[in-house]
Amino acid sequence: MMSITIKRVRSRILDNTSHFVGVQRRSIVLAGKKHETWRDEKSDNDNLPKVKRRDGSFAEIDKTRGFIDYYRNADPYRDPLERVFDWSEINSSGHDPVERSVQAARCMDCGTPFCQTHTGCPINNLIPEWNDLVFKGAWHDAIDRLHKTNNFPEFTGRVCPAPCEGACVAGLIDSPITIKNIEYAIIERAWSEGWVKPRIPQYRTGMNVAVVGSGPAGLAAADCLNQKGHKVTVYEREDRIGGLLMYGIPNMKLDKETVQRRVDLLAEEGVEFV
Repeated sequence: MMSITIKRVRSRILDNTSHFVGVQRRSIVLAGKKHETWRDEKSDNDNLPKVKRRDGSFAEIDKTRGFIDYYRNADPYRDPLERVFDWSEINSSGHDPVERSVQAARCMDCGTPFCQTHTGCPINNLIPEWNDLVFKGAWHDAIDRLHKTNNFPEFTGRVCPAPCEGACVAGLIDSPITIKNIEYAIIERAWSEGWVKPRIPQYRTGMNVAVVGSGPAGLAAADCLNQKGHKVTVYEREDRIGGLLMYGIPNMKLDKETVQRRVDLLAEEGVEFV
């Protein structure tokens, strides 16, 4: 009797394992190409594109079963034959708005989103919230939610190893949400639209604070303290501000103009660099 039970359990484990591997293989095969879209040219009221789902049907983008209906499609890197001729970032321009909305629709709205807990995001980004806002096309609200917890999303959106995707619940049975790509898309659109503006404190406390080192931690501390109304001075021994961001990360991962763009913004907000 014991041997029969063990055989049944083993058989179930093998069945589940083969199903999981099959799902992962299908995801890998499909990843890298955009979802097919279709519009009814004969209808004047049909402005929303129909997107092809995994079952082959076409329908408007829907989040209810997004993680089941759509496959993961991460942003591609620039073509290697193009990258070998320069030192620019490897990131491409990314997906079009339709595909970006499809990828955001895959977010499951989990009851317990491990992606934003200490096991997924060290700074507890409100990931399900800004995923939902991107799905709805509310990009301005999305950058507001992103900035609630993240001082410099243009840095993390490029160089973070994305433990949030490793903690993504959807990744247990399929491929995780393209969280890092969506974060990158939000902040870059915010910069291009002019939504990232200097936030000059209305009141000053009269207290002076010195921050030694202008790496990511020093800049984040300076940003928070400055917004509290303190007079902040950042001291850096190197000839350029940024620390690890400027000298420790190669240009192909993080262009130095991106770092300088944020440093200039902090200076406009009242942070002094020495």
